[in-house]
Amino acid sequence: MAAPRIGAGLDVHAFSADPDRRLVLCGVHLPAGPGLAGHSDADVGAHAVADALLGAAALGDLGSRFGVDRSEVAGADSLGLLAAVVADVAEAGFRVGNIDLTLVAARPRLAPHRDAMRTNLARALEVAVDDVAVKFTTTDGLGAVGRGEGIAGWATALLVPTGGTRPGGPPVRPQEPGVAGR
Repeated sequence: MAAPRIGAGLDVHAFSADPDRRLVLCGVHLPAGPGLAGHSDADVGAHAVADALLGAAALGDLGSRFGVDRSEVAGADSLGLLAAVVADVAEAGFRVGNIDLTLVAARPRLAPHRDAMRTNLARALEVAVDDVAVKFTTTDGLGAVGRGEGIAGWATALLVPTGGTRPGGPPVRPQEPGVAGR
């Protein structure tokens, strides 16, 4: 069988100048604003996780799949986009093993929302909550994020082969013990 794969994802969004824009992180609508600027709901957590999954499966990146040139993505719920990526990853012959996400923000305080974020991500990823880690940090005032100008998300994903097929390629078949390569 194909080997497990690891992918990394990064997303950064500035805070929006629109006072009515809601702040959404990992599908949680935070009461503290302002929201983040972006074409979709600008959920940096969901975006970073989606990019990590796409990278691990060698399926491109979030921008190439749901770019700003696509009007149907305007204002989209990023957990819905993440669920679409999970379906693409499954079609490619993988399932999510686990996710490790770090949100970097000087504001607002995020720790009280950790459990809700993990639950939302687990639902979209079709995994147990225990397979989703969400952590928070600041940059101690360094850089744009440290100055409170936006929020960043960094994610690592582990994909486990399911024995399915890769789009445009041959079926993924189990290997004989001791045989290297695919």
